[in-house]
Amino acid sequence: MKNVVALVATAALAAQGASAHYIFQALAKGTAKGVAYEYVRQNTNYNSPVTDLASNDLRCNVGGATGGNTSTLELNAGDPFTFTLDTAVYHQGPVSLYMSKAPSTAAEYDGSGDWFKIYDWGPTFNGGSATWNLKNSYSYTIPKCIPSGEYLLRAQALAIANTSVHNPGATPQWYVSCGQVKVGGGGSKTPSPTAKIPGAFKATDPGYTANIYNNFKSYTVPGPAVFTC
Repeated sequence: MKNVVALVATAALAAQGASAHYIFQALAKGTAKGVAYEYVRQNTNYNSPVTDLASNDLRCNVGGATGGNTSTLELNAGDPFTFTLDTAVYHQGPVSLYMSKAPSTAAEYDGSGDWFKIYDWGPTFNGGSATWNLKNSYSYTIPKCIPSGEYLLRAQALAIANTSVHNPGATPQWYVSCGQVKVGGGGSKTPSPTAKIPGAFKATDPGYTANIYNNFKSYTVPGPAVFTC
């Protein structure tokens, strides 16, 4: 009987650990909550993070290399959109949005081309302390000047809280998902700077190795600079 109880307890703890992360699972126009995995590629690693900086999974998560049954959301350049998670982000670290233009359709695109960053939510410093923008949805707008076409729209949360006092030397965790969008009414500006994923992030980046619990007064979000029109 004791063995049965122990097995049940172990299973419960494992289940609790598996659900102790989060995933960007819905994308919608405006500020709507959206439907899970309607316009977001469904991953196959539940809500676990990616930790390998050299892995192609860093693009759109494990199992997200192609669109499968994912629909493509039609938006105009300048339209607002919202990514919603299954549960609010709680690990301290930045949240970023990236886009990459598909050669043909977003559903067929594996994300191996150039990526450009459109926004960062970094820390706010005030009175010797830092506050991170941790919530269960993130809204922004499609840049007005980018060319029309189909894109992967990538949401990324980097958890760096495990790398210092609580777990020295631990690997930061990447929570990523890709939505599929078709942009209309676009402009003619070529986004820059761009970067490849993997390749955009290095283990030596200050924003990747930052100790947020000791003398934390400034921060640079990893990856290329934010593209602006």
